Amino acid sequence: IIKKNNLNSIVIDIKDYSGYLAYDIPIEEAKIAGALSQIKIKSINELIQKLHNENIYVIGRVTVFQDPVFAKAYPENAIKNKLTGQIWKDNKGLSWIDPKSKDYWDYIIKISRDASNRGFDEINFDYIRFPSDGDLKNISYPFWDEKIPQREIIKEFFSYLRKELSDIKISADVFGLTTIASGSDLGIGQIIEDAYLNFDVVCPMIYPSHFASGFLGYKNPADYPYEVIRSSLEEALKKIQNTTSSKSLIRPWLQVFDLGSRYDNKKIQDQIKATEEVLANTNYYGGYLLWDPKNIYLDL
Repeated sequence: IIKKNNLNSIVIDIKDYSGYLAYDIPIEEAKIAGALSQIKIKSINELIQKLHNENIYVIGRVTVFQDPVFAKAYPENAIKNKLTGQIWKDNKGLSWIDPKSKDYWDYIIKISRDASNRGFDEINFDYIRFPSDGDLKNISYPFWDEKIPQREIIKEFFSYLRKELSDIKISADVFGLTTIASGSDLGIGQIIEDAYLNFDVVCPMIYPSHFASGFLGYKNPADYPYEVIRSSLEEALKKIQNTTSSKSLIRPWLQVFDLGSRYDNKKIQDQIKATEEVLANTNYYGGYLLWDPKNIYLDL
């Protein structure tokens, strides 16, 4: 599929929404938590080498603060339900770590360092934010005092990653709406400029289906992928050009799944076209990433 579509990269989940690690990592906290009990990749080093032999750039994805396994094993780090005192869960029944937990920050650093030592070309961080759905008003945090702005907590974590992984190429996934939000952290602590200052690549998830009715005047933005991607990236460029001289890149996630509209080859190519038109002739172009939650990438 990669060769047929003239692609050159692949993203492999190291730690996904479940909290389980995809391969055996010699980290004591992971062993104690049971995060090594669902190994999916037996020989990760061999897989990376095979991909490198084909000149494929290998990105390791780490889901951060959404981590049911760690939360269960180390509840002192988990977000709690203030009514029951039990571990809080979002609408999908998943639990989260307090983004202020320094012990958890170090756990993420250990996973990332190990991945880099195995040959991953880049470590990609997702869910680097506060929860966005569920009964948010009944949350209590063991470390965050709920006075310091959420943005500052997430920004501090960004800076910590950069400092501790200074020799590693790192990227950050952020909500697509961060490209157009004006002075808002979307209630989750994410500001695209903050990410841009601390990561080699920033990856806004600009899925047209996730934009509300009325965006750009469209009743259903999902029907207009070219326009949504182009407008969002133009706004993102304005934000980063006005705030920093960082040499980081922008590499958007594009939609390859049916939601809000049928995403056929044309809609996929329209997104790629918009991305290249806005970024390709700038110093900010980091390519693009394609995502389908079902992992079906035949119709590109």
